[in-house]
Amino acid sequence: MNKKILSFPPVLPKNPKVLILGSMPSVKSLEKMQYYGNPRNHFWPILFELFNEEPIAEYEKRVDFVKKHHIALWDSIAACYRKGSLDADIMDEVPNNMIGLLEQYPSISFIGCNGTKSYQTFLKHFDVNQLNGVEVMKLPSSSPIPGRYNKSYSEKVEAWSEILNHI
Repeated sequence: MNKKILSFPPVLPKNPKVLILGSMPSVKSLEKMQYYGNPRNHFWPILFELFNEEPIAEYEKRVDFVKKHHIALWDSIAACYRKGSLDADIMDEVPNNMIGLLEQYPSISFIGCNGTKSYQTFLKHFDVNQLNGVEVMKLPSSSPIPGRYNKSYSEKVEAWSEILNHI
């Protein structure tokens, strides 16, 4: 039997405008207790490029970076069972309380779902018509794992640039 895993608490600036939702942290991220802790993941490089800022190695300073830009981080899944890190292996998912978070932070106007699993999980558990106009968009996965539908790094940066329209 696979072990039950839990996502992290959200990273929340004082006045978040954008919420980036992953699905569930990878094994490496869980080990490090860091959002996007796998050094091969494209998440942090994409954000640094979008804001024309030099990459930051220290995790706490990365968290300060997203907060400075009014970006909140969380996962669509609060708990699940999964062997390994692949989204395809996620079972018995329990969603995070998105409605509660959006009620607590009405400044959020855009939710960017990092990849298909995050987006599908969100749509499965929440009615976008009840989000008071918050826009929800599927962004290409920042995962470095090759797949049939994966975009190139530059295509990911271009798609992710949508968040700049909401900050």
